[in-house]
Amino acid sequence: MDFRFTDDQLSIQAVARDFAQKRIAPVAAEFDAKGEFPLANIQEMGQLGLMGIEVPEEYGGAGMDTTAYALAVIEVSAADAAHATIMSVNNSLFCNGILKNGTEEQKQKYVRAIASGEEIGAYALTEPQSGSDASNMHTRAVKNTDGDWVINGKKSWITSGPVARYIVLFAVTQPGIGAKGISAFIIDTKIPGFHAGKTEPKLGIRASATCEIEFNDYVCPKENMLGAEGKGFSIAMGVLDAGRIGIASQAVGIARAAYEATITWVKERKAFGQPIGSFQMTQAKIADMKCRLDAAMLLTMRAAWAKTQSEKVEGGRFNNEAAMAKLVASETAMFIAHQAVQIHGGMGYSREMPLERYFRDAKITEIYEGTSEIQRLIIARNETGLR
Repeated sequence: MDFRFTDDQLSIQAVARDFAQKRIAPVAAEFDAKGEFPLANIQEMGQLGLMGIEVPEEYGGAGMDTTAYALAVIEVSAADAAHATIMSVNNSLFCNGILKNGTEEQKQKYVRAIASGEEIGAYALTEPQSGSDASNMHTRAVKNTDGDWVINGKKSWITSGPVARYIVLFAVTQPGIGAKGISAFIIDTKIPGFHAGKTEPKLGIRASATCEIEFNDYVCPKENMLGAEGKGFSIAMGVLDAGRIGIASQAVGIARAAYEATITWVKERKAFGQPIGSFQMTQAKIADMKCRLDAAMLLTMRAAWAKTQSEKVEGGRFNNEAAMAKLVASETAMFIAHQAVQIHGGMGYSREMPLERYFRDAKITEIYEGTSEIQRLIIARNETGLR
């Protein structure tokens, strides 16, 4: 197998690393403590091409592949997972869904605005009563006499919800038939009838704004339906497959940052007259951390490659590879962050060092865009063919 990256992939990785280390890392702790959305950084990331890496150049993006995107997300995540969360939603959940299912007009209007960093995008699937059971949604869209859609309902845990200009929304257009009655829409939050609730006080990724959103007789123009009526659920699931590669990449970045900090620490920190890295118990932890980190990285790169290959054939799939990458990488991030805090001892528990932030940020990667339990279901069902 050829594990070498192309010049384009290495180029966007270098751009992401340089920006992450110079502009994000120095302010990550401050934004985390305040729970403040890093708008200026996100806009600059858009100017650098990081908010639309897989978006074709004709729609304002960098025109690169999924591997380039994954490499860039890893670099940003190693500096701050919250910045990477915003980046991932814009790239994977918003732009990807419209590129695959939208009209030319929708791509030019909405994808370009998000890929450039001019506006922020969001993705609204989860509701207060439906998380993993996404088809059990209550948000309704009813066609009026003009052919437009009147939307009522609530969505919860919407990443970038407080600041998003445009949102890909899923709502029931034909009740009583389950997933087949769900359709997708592109929402302009400046239209009356949209309301963003308070920002959620989260455990981690605190600079990434999250809230509940509500629609009260919101009139969505008919031209803003995304894809065909009744195809919303399949659009949502396809978008999540791609999104899981972004979350796997985020998890790898968090894990790498925690691991690298630990390597430095065990060489410098001394106990009983020698570096703690010379103790066998510490060495065993380091070995386990390194093996799991590399496994997560390789699975993530394979998933990114599989997505690119799937786009070359009709009906190509990559959901198993994406699920495996997301599952292993997220649990690896949590494992390595936990071990890193333990090895750092009291300093790992202190906010003077970033280890406790890595620990808090790692947890969400096991939950959003499909919990670890859901990933195991996907993998097992793909492998056995049983439902």
